[in-house]
Amino acid sequence: MEPPFSTYIQVLGKGRRGMRDLSQEEACQAMTQILSGLAEPVQVGAFLMLMRVKEESAAELAGMVQAARATMPAAPALTVDLDWPCYAGKRRQLPWHLLAALLLASHGHRVCLHGVTSGTVGRVYVPQAMAAFGWTVASSASQAVAQLRERNFTFLPLEEVSPLLQGLLDLKTLLGLRSPVHSLVRMLNPLGARAAMLGIFHPGYDEVHRQAAVLLRDQDMAVFKGEGGEPERNPDSPCCVWRVRDGQPLQEDWPARFAQRHLRDEAMDCRRLPRLWRGEIDDEYAVAAVVETAAVALATLERLSPEEACAQAKTLWQRRPRHFIAASEAVA
Repeated sequence: MEPPFSTYIQVLGKGRRGMRDLSQEEACQAMTQILSGLAEPVQVGAFLMLMRVKEESAAELAGMVQAARATMPAAPALTVDLDWPCYAGKRRQLPWHLLAALLLASHGHRVCLHGVTSGTVGRVYVPQAMAAFGWTVASSASQAVAQLRERNFTFLPLEEVSPLLQGLLDLKTLLGLRSPVHSLVRMLNPLGARAAMLGIFHPGYDEVHRQAAVLLRDQDMAVFKGEGGEPERNPDSPCCVWRVRDGQPLQEDWPARFAQRHLRDEAMDCRRLPRLWRGEIDDEYAVAAVVETAAVALATLERLSPEEACAQAKTLWQRRPRHFIAASEAVA
């Protein structure tokens, strides 16, 4: 029999000398109770904020992810290559990582994006960018699988995957702070992809995610500080990619591609995304962001070195099928 939920609050809230981290098993039990509706709302708020102040450990994150994954439906009867969580939104640059995901999809990799459909005012989220292509998000996991079969690409909203987890994310409005759920959902992998591509913003969370992935025995994952917190390479800055390969941790340093930083995009016009794909406009920052992001993903999927992955990504971009967007619109 699991302890009452108040036990976990006591462990986290006994002050500097008395508190301690939860074990992976305890964190799994606590999140299981939350997702099963066994914890009172006030207990949930207390638990999330105590964890926020302390900051979740790798074992705690692994345990919470373990509990959340147990609520997911069975993995679909098809191979999903890459899990691509998109929860932060973009405010300085357009979500060019959407084109990186499409680039991989247009060359045969099945890519599942998942995340929120809206959030902080002033940020552009992937579903808004998809609207510029005339696409809509999947309305269910089964529709996401159908889209993957048709075009190797889908965006599955968290609210369709788990209304309970979406509700926990929405508590940020009431509590005023992010919570460990913001880390958890990035590692959810709802369709059981064989590899994952994570972006973080806050320092230190890259290593926490990597350690949690090792504890969960995830085989292939890349996590790095992405532009705006999304899984998108900022070509203006050097990037450390914290990686899990065959379940083992390693680390790569990717250099900046430009000597000077580019200015913020003040317009944030999503119509530029399909125009760049079709070659109607040119933008050195945007092309570099797409290619470099695709390269990190290719290095994850195909076990390539950064140099090999960048060369392959450049070739894929040069050979991108301009008709892929139109073909995708037909099955959206």
